[in-house]
Amino acid sequence: MSRTSRSFLYLLPLAFLVLFFFYPLAAVARESFAAAGRAAADQSLDLSPIMSLWQEVYFGRALWFTVWQASLSTVLTLAIGLPTAFVFARYRFPGKSLAQALTTIPFVMPAMVVAAAFTALLGPRGWVNELLMEWFSLDWPPVRLQHTIWLVLLAHAFYNTTVVIRIVGGFWANLDRKLVDAARALGGSRLRVFWEITLPLLLPAITAAALLVFLFCFTSFGVILILGGPRFATLEVEIYRQAVTLFELPEAATLSLAQMLLTFGVMTAYTRVQARAAVPLNPRPAEELAQPPSAARQVAFLLFVIAGLALVLVAPLAALAGRSFAADDALRYYRELFINRSGSIFYVSPGIAIRNSLLFAGLTTVISLTIGTCTAYALARGQGGWLRWLDAIVLLPLGASAVTLGFGYILALGRPPLNLAASLVLVPIAHSLVAFPFVVRTLLPALRSLNPDWREAAAVLGASPWRVWREVEAPIIGRAGLAAAVFAFTISMGEFGATLLIARPEFPTMPIVIFRLLGQPGPLNYGQALAMSTLLMAVCAAGLLAIERFRVGAVGEF
Repeated sequence: MSRTSRSFLYLLPLAFLVLFFFYPLAAVARESFAAAGRAAADQSLDLSPIMSLWQEVYFGRALWFTVWQASLSTVLTLAIGLPTAFVFARYRFPGKSLAQALTTIPFVMPAMVVAAAFTALLGPRGWVNELLMEWFSLDWPPVRLQHTIWLVLLAHAFYNTTVVIRIVGGFWANLDRKLVDAARALGGSRLRVFWEITLPLLLPAITAAALLVFLFCFTSFGVILILGGPRFATLEVEIYRQAVTLFELPEAATLSLAQMLLTFGVMTAYTRVQARAAVPLNPRPAEELAQPPSAARQVAFLLFVIAGLALVLVAPLAALAGRSFAADDALRYYRELFINRSGSIFYVSPGIAIRNSLLFAGLTTVISLTIGTCTAYALARGQGGWLRWLDAIVLLPLGASAVTLGFGYILALGRPPLNLAASLVLVPIAHSLVAFPFVVRTLLPALRSLNPDWREAAAVLGASPWRVWREVEAPIIGRAGLAAAVFAFTISMGEFGATLLIARPEFPTMPIVIFRLLGQPGPLNYGQALAMSTLLMAVCAAGLLAIERFRVGAVGEF
């Protein structure tokens, strides 16, 4: 790779982060830590909020709760996701593509929709309690999970299981089974072969998935705020309360900086471990390795995993969709979406909202794939100790407060030299800021597993660098690229926090329309919100199924 190409790979992601991440956050810090009562020309800073933060009781309480609930949520998500990843990687069965698409839908659902789904399933008048009360002639709901940590953990697993399935399952699907067969032929038991052969090879992908799940739960906002109630607060919830409820920008910015520093420390330690754990492999086509279950125990295990997956992921969505149909007139709430009874100027038809969401999602996929692919290649091919810092910096947007970043966009990007406040491109840029770390973490294990001898052999035979990439590397990393595209697309479809702050009122997305409907009282508005949520699920499912089936030649076969 030429020096110009390497420079481009390094500079593109850094320029993107500087312009659309560090610059807005610097604007927030400048405004928030400005000395009280300073003159316009006075640029002095008041650092007392940083010094006093560590003495605040609420900070220690929020930090402790944030860490331990994220840890438990990660363990629960891995317990559900790893068996499912194995089933999708090793077995072929009818409806597999549909099942994989369904596992991704929860990941794009806004927090308000997830809260409504779990309330419809496990709430005091939810499906489960209504059935139990009817079966056992009870006068009170026996399942009481409202505003408990258990409901929060279930919601986090509901959200993040697809991360494990996509990252670990995609990597597991390409592991050559000859390694396992050779170990079994030498007398190794199934447990020993898994522990000494399969697990070490899967460790980079499992670590990447666990890290992302932990990070999402660590920065959890909507799930904690809505399902947890006033009893629980993560650092992200405290940032929101300080910035929006109390309008204490210094405290909010200080909490955000503390959150990012903690995230950066975790990322730095992780990237060192992952870089040492990755080993070159000879990946095989996924369809070649996947086989129909033959033995009775394999069929039983497959049915057990699919049934558990349906219980955890499909049941809340089914309850949500079921409640979107009115008892007296099934399609009433759907028809009402197209009627502007109040004459509101904020009314937007669902077709326009769907169009906006698809447009932003498409642009987000292009931007995040371009920047994420350059970043992944820079990390996989580059040399030098400073690359581990770049690897950690790339993940910083996942640990930033959406509220703080939204304020930063308003402050920094609403005036020259980057006056983008009125531009539609600001929304996909904000979405890409969150999506491209997923692209990097999805592509990086696949790139690091490429055998460097293949590139050298192709170069010796006279192939140009472009031809080597097109005919050797692209077919192998194509499956990881499709998984990255799925992540970018679905993240954009369901993104809510940043979009609410920066989107123009006449260009709302589907989550924003759902939020507006949920914020208005009355069963009609609630029913319309559920109907729009069901439409969001349908649009996401259609897009995900198309991506699952999309292939260009051999690309995506591996």
